[in-house]
Amino acid sequence: MNPTNPKILASVFVYNEGEKLHATLARFPVDRNYDVVVMDDGSSDGAPASIAQFPFVHLRHEANRGVGAALRTVFAYANANGYDIFIPMAGNGKMDPKDIPALLKPLLEDGYDYVQGSRYMRGGFHEHLPLFRKITIPLLTRLIGLLIDFRGTDLTCGFRAYKLAIVRDPRLDITQAWLDRYEMEYYIHYYAIKLGYRITEAPVAMRYPASKKNYSKIRVFTDWWSMLRPWVYLVFKLRK
Repeated sequence: MNPTNPKILASVFVYNEGEKLHATLARFPVDRNYDVVVMDDGSSDGAPASIAQFPFVHLRHEANRGVGAALRTVFAYANANGYDIFIPMAGNGKMDPKDIPALLKPLLEDGYDYVQGSRYMRGGFHEHLPLFRKITIPLLTRLIGLLIDFRGTDLTCGFRAYKLAIVRDPRLDITQAWLDRYEMEYYIHYYAIKLGYRITEAPVAMRYPASKKNYSKIRVFTDWWSMLRPWVYLVFKLRK
């Protein structure tokens, strides 16, 4: 990585987000120090036509393969094009590109390797957060923090930034099939902590729809297990 001029890539992950995708892409400023790629994981709602209205690279899976598989595709693109820093974003309107500078600052100015976005720390914000998540996110963050000695405030927020050297570390194996869905994000987070990379948090905003309808594609039991099992498998050494 060039310490004076690192290449930075933000990736917007999309699966049938409709008009929310257009609104998210329209928020990116023209004057920015990072590139944008849109990763469409098999949308069937006309997402390619919406993406084509913007000057961003478009990657696509013809069928839905899961967040982890989509991350793997973007990492391959990032490696092929020499990127150093990565910022994942959901294309559902909950995250705002205006928070990206706050995520990048600790990486670019303070020597950190991984910056976790937090809606709970000072300067962070959440709006219309469903009650179930309002209760479980702090509990899960504290429980896993005790298991792996992580003193963060918002473990589940998907808005983060990190050096791609972590993903390229040979002690990780992101090719494993069990990482195809939500597992991948937490697999990387676990190893960033356990391998001694410098980690901090930065404030971000997370805005959920006021109607509380269609606020997430995460299924309460199936997908929460997908998010939990990396910690179970790795803490208890059931997987690598």
